[in-house]
Amino acid sequence: MVIHESAEDYLESILIIHEQSGQVRSIDVVNKLGFSKPSVSIAMKKLRESGYINMAGDGNITLTDSGLEIASRIYRRHRIITRLFERMGVSPEQAAIDACKVEHDLSEETFARICAYVEDSPR
Repeated sequence: MVIHESAEDYLESILIIHEQSGQVRSIDVVNKLGFSKPSVSIAMKKLRESGYINMAGDGNITLTDSGLEIASRIYRRHRIITRLFERMGVSPEQAAIDACKVEHDLSEETFARICAYVEDSPR
């Protein structure tokens, strides 16, 4: 499954917003990511056309099964990499920022080793 990093970021943000508030609208994505309303609108249209999200008449955004699969994978990577960086002594804020930068680019092999390390190392 090939998807652009920006689409992964949008899907991950939709998942996080939904977990935090129970519903997602485009303005929530604008506020979370700091992008302009037109940029988010275009991205939502592309995600909808690609089958990753559904948009209800009231503006509520939900992830499709394929969108949820991608969002969950990226969000899991983000959480585990953030945890690794924090254990290395990086502040939680910086660890989260840096995790965003690398979560998309790690190979499955490297990520699997990070998972094993984080899960086996003392807290």
